[in-house]
Amino acid sequence: MPTLIADEKTQAMAEIRKLIEDPSFPNGWPNKETHIDHQIKWKDGVSKEYGVHGTAVGVDFDICIADGICITVCPVNVFDRMELPGEQEKMDKGVTNDSGKAPLATWKADPARENDCIFCRACEIQCPVQAIKITEP
Repeated sequence: MPTLIADEKTQAMAEIRKLIEDPSFPNGWPNKETHIDHQIKWKDGVSKEYGVHGTAVGVDFDICIADGICITVCPVNVFDRMELPGEQEKMDKGVTNDSGKAPLATWKADPARENDCIFCRACEIQCPVQAIKITEP
């Protein structure tokens, strides 16, 4: 029986992914649509529901747990909270996302002003699930 638990844990860990570790982002990810002043990138076989908002400041909404640290540490106010009503049901059920952790709120950190980014990488460094990838132009 302990082997089964270990195997389940190993499989769960294998399913956790981090945007920061994907070298094909952003150039290898096709544009899905435009939101405000940034692209939404989507990669078949990787993106599950929301995709990645932004390219210079890419936030993978399928990994983001909405802890808000990126909003707090950004010195130039790049991020806005974007409400996603479907997240409430996931929170109620304790469903984990691609980060392996459950969302903490019904919103995601949207890089609404990614053109204002000064590439300090504070958000990327502080993100506890590595849902942010900074790519300087």
